[in-house]
Amino acid sequence: MLMLVNCSNCRTPLQLPPGAKSIICAVCHAITHITDPRSGPPPPPPPYSTSNYHYAPPPPPPVLSAPSPYNHAPQGQPPAAHGHKRAVICGISYKNSRYELKGCINDAKCMKFLLVNRFKFPESSILMLTEEETDPYRRPTKHNIRMAMHWLVQGCQPGDSLVFHYSGHGSQQRNYTGDEVDGFDETLCPLDFEAQGMIVDDEINATIVRPLAREVKLHAIIDACHSGTMLDLPYLCRMDRSGRYVWEDHRPPSGVWKGTNGGEVISFSGCDDDQTSADTSVLSKITSTGAMTFSFIQAIERGHGTTYGNILSAMRSTIRNTDKSDLGGGVVTSLLTMLLTGGSLSSGMRQEPQLTATEAFDVYTKPFSL
Repeated sequence: MLMLVNCSNCRTPLQLPPGAKSIICAVCHAITHITDPRSGPPPPPPPYSTSNYHYAPPPPPPVLSAPSPYNHAPQGQPPAAHGHKRAVICGISYKNSRYELKGCINDAKCMKFLLVNRFKFPESSILMLTEEETDPYRRPTKHNIRMAMHWLVQGCQPGDSLVFHYSGHGSQQRNYTGDEVDGFDETLCPLDFEAQGMIVDDEINATIVRPLAREVKLHAIIDACHSGTMLDLPYLCRMDRSGRYVWEDHRPPSGVWKGTNGGEVISFSGCDDDQTSADTSVLSKITSTGAMTFSFIQAIERGHGTTYGNILSAMRSTIRNTDKSDLGGGVVTSLLTMLLTGGSLSSGMRQEPQLTATEAFDVYTKPFSL
């Protein structure tokens, strides 16, 4: 009995002789193989397989733990300049915004002038971040400030002297880790903080404090609101108006170590954590400067930069007592005349500069040096 089948290729009807297991199509010459109808259709081939190739699905991607936001440098190419002395100087005016400040870029220029001319910092080893910079990597955005902080401590060697100066807005945000005595983290506000967020004191500490090796020294000058413990250093010098002081232990309740890897960090800040800093008032509309930066430079220029206690005491006295007559009386130095003419401190500001450090010391005997 003949069996009718269709060609497996062109579907032409074919007559299969009895007992035959295959037949060649006279039209397309394809071979059609016949199976026993009682055994059912042949099983389909396994997915993704041929006679000489077997597909193996790729292994699942590895599960990566989320990287710490504080232990890696941001993307980008930092400047190459380094040296025995180097500094990062940030001045942010937030121009044409409701947060605009008048004196911060001038603060940056003042600080650079002081470091180069008084303390012999090479200009090539000072990284300036202000809105006046044309290099996109030198605008004071969050990314660029983070990159600059990594650059500051990168490859530092015993004997290096580092400076981090910031003039701009500071703020606070709630802390939920138990690291803060008052329950708040202090923050810096980059130029793009509304879009990119603020830089938290935990990150500042992890980036420029904890990596410092023995015999590396870092000074921070932070002219911002809520800046008393902006670097999260373990000790705060609490000084009264008569100049007497006591070191307060500011190590976090959680027990996390916020000191260095053997180096030394000392920070001057514009005010206590619960205080706000002020711009100087503008008299002739020529220029102005932050009150804290002004008082720090004036302490150095007027000969009070012998010890840390003398500097802190002089800064506090300047902020309490300076009025318009100080800039008009001819007592300022060439640096202050050049950069601060037209700026004066408002009297009665609720602002007291603070000193924090990685180790407690006698503030009136330890010499100040950059």
